[in-house]
Amino acid sequence: LNSDANTIDEAKNISYEDGTLNDLIIAKTAKIGEKLSLRRFSKVTKTDEENFGAYIHMGGKIAVLTVIKGADETVAKEVAMQSAAMKPLYVFSKDVPADVLDAEKEVQRNIAINEGKPKEIAEKMVEGRIKKYYKEICLADQPFIKNGDISVNEYVTNNGGELISMVRYEVGEGLEKRNENFAEEVMNQIK
Repeated sequence: LNSDANTIDEAKNISYEDGTLNDLIIAKTAKIGEKLSLRRFSKVTKTDEENFGAYIHMGGKIAVLTVIKGADETVAKEVAMQSAAMKPLYVFSKDVPADVLDAEKEVQRNIAINEGKPKEIAEKMVEGRIKKYYKEICLADQPFIKNGDISVNEYVTNNGGELISMVRYEVGEGLEKRNENFAEEVMNQIK
């Protein structure tokens, strides 16, 4: 949708066919009987020398949009498919928040020390394990799924491009699941 919306409330009030986007969400909720809500969105722009890579997986349960500078849409889509499959949390290692990184370092340090390694050896092990951690959570550092000998960043670079950004959404992501205990609920009603 073309819009200048910057907040969820503004987005819900965007005109859409016979009403607003919020009206459409309510109508779809009534039709399928499942609670639908617009919880988040991103505005992604690109320059003329950049390309979008869009990929929707599992009938819309996972959606990814990448921006690649210099390389074509095929490369951008390959990177979007990688993101859908490998679920990176960040694009680059520099994007990992300091508190997340510190917590992971502490976990890895404790593992090394519990293995009986001296402190200075444990610190070296932490460095290596953090590099491995980046390969798991950072799109640019992940081994490229179609050629594990190179990283995603190398794949993009080899195709004359530069990885700029990625947005990945998955249905239900970030929602806390209610933990219900039916027996406990019944007992509470009896009391």
